[in-house]
Amino acid sequence: MKDLAKECKVAVVQAAPVLFDKDKTIEKATALIAEAAKQNVDLIVFPESYIPAYPRGLSYGFVVGSRTQQGREDFKRYYDNALIVPGPDTDRLGEAAHKANAYLCIGITERDMTNCTLYCTTLYFSPDGTLLGKHRKLKPTGSERLIWGECDGSTLTTIDTPFGTVGGLTCWENYMPLARAAMYEKGVAIYIAPTADSREEWQATMKHIALEGRCFVIGCNQHVRKSMYPTDLNYIGELDGFEDNMCPGGSCIISPFGQYIAGPVWDKEETLYATLDLDQIAMSRLDFDATGHYARPDIFELIVHEKKI
Repeated sequence: MKDLAKECKVAVVQAAPVLFDKDKTIEKATALIAEAAKQNVDLIVFPESYIPAYPRGLSYGFVVGSRTQQGREDFKRYYDNALIVPGPDTDRLGEAAHKANAYLCIGITERDMTNCTLYCTTLYFSPDGTLLGKHRKLKPTGSERLIWGECDGSTLTTIDTPFGTVGGLTCWENYMPLARAAMYEKGVAIYIAPTADSREEWQATMKHIALEGRCFVIGCNQHVRKSMYPTDLNYIGELDGFEDNMCPGGSCIISPFGQYIAGPVWDKEETLYATLDLDQIAMSRLDFDATGHYARPDIFELIVHEKKI
């Protein structure tokens, strides 16, 4: 591994979007980025599908064998507030990263420029505001497949920074052993794991990845209450059976030794701050280096198809 800077200061934003409103959510995101910048951070991370929302609890009138016009209308509202990448919306986010002089990772729902498919996407921006790359979620989970398409391997993106390679996977992609192995093969030192999973059990996954990859893990989730949803959605009644605290959070920062550095934080909006001691990466790999001295390439071989289909 190349020589790294000694430290990286990270901000992990646990907050709700202005649900189903792209422009207001970008405004909120830029304000949160500016607030984090006051702490002289190097890296700012936002949750999965922060813009325009993770549409928890909604079916869009989609059941096996039938759809409804009212569900299509709710979906179109979500579609209209998705982001085209690149475009004026990503320019606004890049400008915010530039003003903050920090790397920015932020989850969005992306609208394909050619067709009408949506993707659950993480964007990566540099401190000069350049859009460095994106990762489209490979496998939406369960009913997520009704709203987000699957992607090929061409967006298994990592970015090179003075703090090491930054990259990661989204939510339950992190349960895919070979996808994790692909990230480790790319040398990820700071592993970004935006999610919508607020279960206590998810914390075990975050710790496991830190220990397995001997990397810092940034878990980032939203904190969303039912009262934050627009009341004029056709299917808003589907939320009646949910508790108001629909997504309590659980954002955290974990060391390569599997120990909490910050968080987890629950039941509120909060930005976590931590300074990562990057020497811990090499020290933690003394006795375990998943793609180095602990690998057995004579027995196991990983083939990753990263060609765009």
